[in-house]
Amino acid sequence: MPWPVKELLSVRLEFVTLADQPGANIRQLCRRFGVSPTAGYKWLERYRAAGAQGLRDLGHRSLPAISTITDILRRRGLIKSERSQATEPWQRFERAAPNELWQVDFKGPFALKAGRCHTLCAIDDHSRYNVLLQACPDQQEGTVQERLIEAFRCHGLPDALLWDNGSPWGSGPDSDFTALEVWLLRLGVRAYHGRPYHPQTQGKEERFHRTLQAEVLYRGGWNDCCHVQRAFDDWRPIYNSQRPHEALDQNTPVTRYRPSQRSYPEQMPTIEYDTGVHLRRVDAAGRISYRGRPWKIGKAFVGQVIGLRPSPHHGFIEVIYLTHLIRLLDLHNHQSLRPIAANSAS
Repeated sequence: MPWPVKELLSVRLEFVTLADQPGANIRQLCRRFGVSPTAGYKWLERYRAAGAQGLRDLGHRSLPAISTITDILRRRGLIKSERSQATEPWQRFERAAPNELWQVDFKGPFALKAGRCHTLCAIDDHSRYNVLLQACPDQQEGTVQERLIEAFRCHGLPDALLWDNGSPWGSGPDSDFTALEVWLLRLGVRAYHGRPYHPQTQGKEERFHRTLQAEVLYRGGWNDCCHVQRAFDDWRPIYNSQRPHEALDQNTPVTRYRPSQRSYPEQMPTIEYDTGVHLRRVDAAGRISYRGRPWKIGKAFVGQVIGLRPSPHHGFIEVIYLTHLIRLLDLHNHQSLRPIAANSAS
């Protein structure tokens, strides 16, 4: 499948920057980006010979890189280092490797000439690499799932996603799982919620939003989501491949990012459990029957087969979906509890 003409340059640039990293699986990247190995190696050769300019059609002029503009402003005294440092958090944390965690969120909607735009973003926690940047017409679960599938097909599956407690992600540690979370569990991707009223839990995503606003969205005058998406497609390679980050010792995100080795399965994996796990099917009310009593599991699991196994804690039964702990049955108090560790982030 050839690359779409409207985003040809940005897709080429993302492909070659990932393919040029040490140990990159180029043929796997070709499959994910939908190009033949011949075309992939051709663009990689041009990139190595002439950099990003080798991916452009002749006769096109390009703007200076963000890093060049930043250096000029600093030399002129228009960017003060003490002001920049004052905006940084006192303590930084990050996952040890790419794709251990993606931070996902919608940036607040803004008006278009026709309708509104909801910006869906996903940042790799380790590298700050932007794996997803989409101009969406709404914040519905179906829209999020569709865009996540596009990112999974390109970059592979992360170990976990981190998002907040609003719609469409769910309502936090004590709420039922959403259909979106159950779909992710089926893929082997854990969904975590940030601590309520602690936006710093998703600090990298919030910082990305500010950069996106300052460098792209400030322009205004957007016609529709397609108009916004074209601007996103032009800017995203700059952010990932050219723009240095202080938190990365002035390196770019692509230097620390590698696609996941877990490819997105076009057919959902089968549900299997270990020997000794007692199986139950969740009924139309989102419940199961155990020891002659109904127990709440959640309507997102309706029709799914779940497993029951003894808990290390006396008087409790663990409810699992595949390998994921989703509920604890408190046999003494006859309560079905959602364990905090199942979906909260520290």
